[in-house]
Amino acid sequence: MKYRVTFRERSDERGERAEDPTSFLEPELDDSTVLDAQFVGRTEPDALHSSDRAEEDDAFLSLASEIWEYDVAEGREEDFRNALLNSGMVMEIEPLEAGDELGLS
Repeated sequence: MKYRVTFRERSDERGERAEDPTSFLEPELDDSTVLDAQFVGRTEPDALHSSDRAEEDDAFLSLASEIWEYDVAEGREEDFRNALLNSGMVMEIEPLEAGDELGLS
């Protein structure tokens, strides 16, 4: 089963990645849960202005997002869901195959 996961990511004042959100997920999973993971894209933080640098007053807007697609082993969806919840970094998860629901609540 494949899922698209959007992680919360903090950025520095230049919009560069200040943390690796997937590193919060990895300790929660064993080697047999995720068959493959692929980076899809990243959004820039709202704090960046035309100068490509966040203003001091905009430091609270330093959040961006990183999107990954995961291929999860059959029968391991519940383990994957629990790992996502425990990571504290997941903003959204979307099943990529019809008929599957994996909510975060």
